[in-house]
Amino acid sequence: MTGFRGKLTRDDAVVLRVQKLGESDRIVTLLTRRHGRIRAVGKGVRRTSSRFGARLEPFGHIDVQWIEGRNLHVIGQVEGVDLYGKRLVDDYSRYTAASAIAEAAERLTPVEHEPSLRMFLLTIGALRTLANREHTVSLVLDAYLLRAVAIAGWAPALRECAVCGTAGVHRAFSVPAGGCVCSDCRPPGASRPAPATLELMTALGEGDWAVADASEPGPRKEASGLIAAHLQWHLERGLRSLPLVDR
Repeated sequence: MTGFRGKLTRDDAVVLRVQKLGESDRIVTLLTRRHGRIRAVGKGVRRTSSRFGARLEPFGHIDVQWIEGRNLHVIGQVEGVDLYGKRLVDDYSRYTAASAIAEAAERLTPVEHEPSLRMFLLTIGALRTLANREHTVSLVLDAYLLRAVAIAGWAPALRECAVCGTAGVHRAFSVPAGGCVCSDCRPPGASRPAPATLELMTALGEGDWAVADASEPGPRKEASGLIAAHLQWHLERGLRSLPLVDR
């Protein structure tokens, strides 16, 4: 960038992913509050002498300033707001769940620089909940995935038929159809989850933690499978980190 200095931009962000670049740099994928998902280079951050390398670790909530570039921005300054990764790194189940959350956030914001305040706030909230150990890991992850796909426009139908829209409790669930289906619209291959499973999924999607926390292991496992299948259908491939999550 000979003689050129791009526009300075500042925002708060969550670190979704880091990749090595050269001997001492990193490419950092960030989900920002006002500027959507961006990628930026942290120069020299892998050196032990780096002023802010430790603040650019996955899952951290940071205040970041960058110099805008054509393809990749360049990080100029970072302040830690809450570095959740430090509280997750020693807990395998919570760390892998955070990895799945970060990967989902990246995959569900496919257009760089497209603002998504709801996704940013949802992601920060889920990582904070994991770090604070407020709820069971699988419930936090599944609640995040359900709400994230809803923000992306793919919420599964749970209180009405996904095909005809008839309101009510429907016992069949079809991933290709988009959720619960009535007896008239039920396609071949639709599953029949337990009523408690559908109740749990509704509670997770709506933030009813009293119902979610009181759920049993069987419905939790079945709900996790349906949510993962629904997500995979819309993304056309699953999250790489999801099979690693200790449920």
